[in-house]
Amino acid sequence: MEYWARIIISMGLTLIFIGALLLLLSRFGFTGFKLPGDIVIHKGNFSFYFPLATMLIISLILTFILNFMGRR
Repeated sequence: MEYWARIIISMGLTLIFIGALLLLLSRFGFTGFKLPGDIVIHKGNFSFYFPLATMLIISLILTFILNFMGRR
């Protein structure tokens, strides 16, 4: 039970850190990634943004990190 408590606490602290980092980056004008594979549609009063390339890159990075951590 103690093992799961530590995992949940570390995940919570990680989320707090990521949230604070995103908040600070947005205050300094960094609004996110805009890669060439991302889909952006502007029509009149409507705009749609689908970060396809960004999601693929983040997925690859997380896959490598989690595979590396799982091999220990």
